[in-house]
Amino acid sequence: MVAGLLATQSHADPDPRPADIAVNQTDPRLIRIKQYFLDRNCPAHIYAGDFISAADQNNLDWRLLPSLSFIESGGGKEARNNNMFGWDNCRRRFRSSREGIYNVAARLANSRIYRNKSIDQMLHRYNPRREYALAVKSVMNDLGPANLVPEGIF
Repeated sequence: MVAGLLATQSHADPDPRPADIAVNQTDPRLIRIKQYFLDRNCPAHIYAGDFISAADQNNLDWRLLPSLSFIESGGGKEARNNNMFGWDNCRRRFRSSREGIYNVAARLANSRIYRNKSIDQMLHRYNPRREYALAVKSVMNDLGPANLVPEGIF
């Protein structure tokens, strides 16, 4: 089963991943995100490595970006303008879904309204409805623990 997960290729990915952000294919976070999205028939499974790379580059919880994409667009099923996060009430257009992932990650990490905030505070700024935060955090919990790290990294 895992071999099938790791062999999944993107036939509709117009924006190749830069070489310097490759994620180890045995990273348990990668496997969890891919499996979560594949089990739900979500096209965002092809971006599992990008969710992790963008989170790692911006010091975000690895579960935040895929969880936001799942709640906002069903993991890419209902994404408009390559915006699977509903960023700017879906008005924000991205050149590609990959660009959207890195852009949103950078904004969550660096924008004064999100920077240095807890997950609860970030989610409240993202969408103030209590139910929204509960839904995102439920997906985060389904993905696994925040401290899940690849083998060999201490």
